[in-house]
Amino acid sequence: MIEYLKDNLWLVWTLISVLALILEVSSGTFYLLCFAIGAACAIVSSLLAIPFWIQVLVFLVFSAISVYAVRPFAVRYLHRDEDSRPSNADALIGREGLVIEPITESTPGYVRVDGDEWKAVTADGEPISNGSRVRVVARESIIVTVEKI
Repeated sequence: MIEYLKDNLWLVWTLISVLALILEVSSGTFYLLCFAIGAACAIVSSLLAIPFWIQVLVFLVFSAISVYAVRPFAVRYLHRDEDSRPSNADALIGREGLVIEPITESTPGYVRVDGDEWKAVTADGEPISNGSRVRVVARESIIVTVEKI
């Protein structure tokens, strides 16, 4: 088996490349993509019957070049607008909801936004009655601040 692999090193490099691509799908860091590119270059050198130590050198050099040349481009292209997209509870801001428990100046009430119930206070201190439509303007921990529409 070892003799077969020594004679067909391209299979080893192919296995490394495919394994790196599979692991890259689960990580999303684009470092493993660079190793897959380095292994692909090593496949080419293996098919040209270059000695193993040079194949390893080709793998290392092209992996390093990919980290500095390919990865920044991939991160910029595939992760653009990531910082500007609100997630989790921050996505509530600007959404509309329905008051299900009255909100007064002194006591918070509850609003239903997209099927979830949130403790709510008013932005201007004015009471909001049950059944009123409101818009979420801010969030502090688990309490949302709303204004009447």
